[in-house]
Amino acid sequence: MPRQLGDLEDAVMTRVWQWNRPVTVREVLEDLQRERSIAYTTVMTVMDNLHQKGWVRREVEGRAYRYTAVSTRAAYAAALMNEAWSKSDNPAAALVAFFGMMSPEQREALQDAVRMVRVDRTEGERQEAAGPPEEAEPEAPRAEGAGLRGADRPPEAGR
Repeated sequence: MPRQLGDLEDAVMTRVWQWNRPVTVREVLEDLQRERSIAYTTVMTVMDNLHQKGWVRREVEGRAYRYTAVSTRAAYAAALMNEAWSKSDNPAAALVAFFGMMSPEQREALQDAVRMVRVDRTEGERQEAAGPPEEAEPEAPRAEGAGLRGADRPPEAGR
């Protein structure tokens, strides 16, 4: 299960997730410097740590690395929620308390998500009930012209 990201790790990953492309330490640094004073080596260390923890993969490009997110922010949030929920001694009560904390917009998003899961599950159940798709049996090879009569016969076969 994932451990929650620290503040600086989250700030770096937020950019990697938002930009949704390979990024360099320099790009992240320049964007972070709009909000705070931070050193290049600090950002480099954080991005290396994120790589070591498996949050990003990196590829060498020239003299620098380009970092790419391994999963989405949504997957990260879902894993954190799942971890917290699984630690509860009363999962139903935890969910009720969680739903009680939600804003109206979050409740609407939850309802949309439940509808999506129901649609996916219904489609999956229909496919499962139908069984695997049947494959057409291949036709047995025939001698040229065999079994064909009149207009069905290729022009060469009648000669």
